[in-house]
Amino acid sequence: MASTSQPSKSEFLGLRTTIYTVSDITEAKAWYAKVFDTQPYFDEPFYVGFNIGGYELGLTPEEKPTPKGENVFSYWGVDNVQKTYRRLLDNGATKFEEPHDVGGDIVVAAVKDPWKNLIGIIYNPHFKL
Repeated sequence: MASTSQPSKSEFLGLRTTIYTVSDITEAKAWYAKVFDTQPYFDEPFYVGFNIGGYELGLTPEEKPTPKGENVFSYWGVDNVQKTYRRLLDNGATKFEEPHDVGGDIVVAAVKDPWKNLIGIIYNPHFKL
């Protein structure tokens, strides 16, 4: 295949939505509204959607209890990982990965929400939209 000097444009535009399944969508909606300090823009019994800095955080009700994996992370950007981590814990989240520097001044941490979904948080001074 011949190469061109034009950079190729990926068909992938970037992440858009992270969805968490929850056993009680009403309770989860209130919890997420509180910890993310925003109200949902879409609110139906089958889906609750929040706009978090231009990205979608969605909640869907569990039809039946579902095992939660620990192999896929979505990291939500924050300015202060320690402060946000503590705030999540103070609001009922449980520890999963304590804040730590992963190099290049990038700090990450993760918690589990009350429904056992993973919430990653990251401070990355090198990432720009």
